[in-house]
Amino acid sequence: MRLKDKVAVITGAGSGMGRAMAEMFAAEGASLVCADISGQQDDVAAAIGGAAVSVHADVAREDDVQAMIATAEARFGRIDILCNNAGFGGGMAPLHEQTTEAWDRVHAVNLRGVFFGIKYGVIAMMKTGGGAIVNTTSASGVVGWKGHSIYGAAKAGVSQLTRTAALDYADHGIRVNAVAPGTIWTGLVPASREHPVPPPGVRRLAGIPIDRWGLASEIAAAALFLASDEAAYITGTVLPVDGGYCIGFSGMGAEHSGT
Repeated sequence: MRLKDKVAVITGAGSGMGRAMAEMFAAEGASLVCADISGQQDDVAAAIGGAAVSVHADVAREDDVQAMIATAEARFGRIDILCNNAGFGGGMAPLHEQTTEAWDRVHAVNLRGVFFGIKYGVIAMMKTGGGAIVNTTSASGVVGWKGHSIYGAAKAGVSQLTRTAALDYADHGIRVNAVAPGTIWTGLVPASREHPVPPPGVRRLAGIPIDRWGLASEIAAAALFLASDEAAYITGTVLPVDGGYCIGFSGMGAEHSGT
């Protein structure tokens, strides 16, 4: 198993990509702290069993993140892997229609939460000789998405935190990477609440060279690779898992019949 005897902390573990990470990491032998604000992390940890513990954590609160890390150390003795995955999209609107309150709310979770996670994660990892951090950024932090100025700015910040932290902690044996999801079929897509995978006939996406929605399991698989020893010589990278969206202009889907 690829994560045998490893201890992992995953934020946003109650649903979507975080849940997929928790389930996949557990199947690969990791012990887990499943952290979320929703309460759903309790069900995820219970389904995994004795190798998992759930923690209520609002990653925008520094004391919650400290307590989350402390729980992992108290329960399992150390932290080997930290996935800073918690986040949300916020409302889409032209920049001039966005509010200060929306900016603060989105950045508190999506960017400040990752800052807190890295800060207290590396403090724990330096005690035990190293580890791996995987942040969840977004394709919208790599290329522009219309109407997503606030979210895109936060996710671009996550990408830059990833690169600078990789430089800061390479000497401590800590690797810091990020996965950048594209358009993923998760709870942010209303239809996904009734259909765990895109049903036949679902609207196809313009501008995606691989002509379909991405799946939470595909993001989890990328995070698993970056967290594992298979990626031991990789740090500071932002890995798009986006069906090719970030490559550049593809005819806005005109190459696909029926779009």
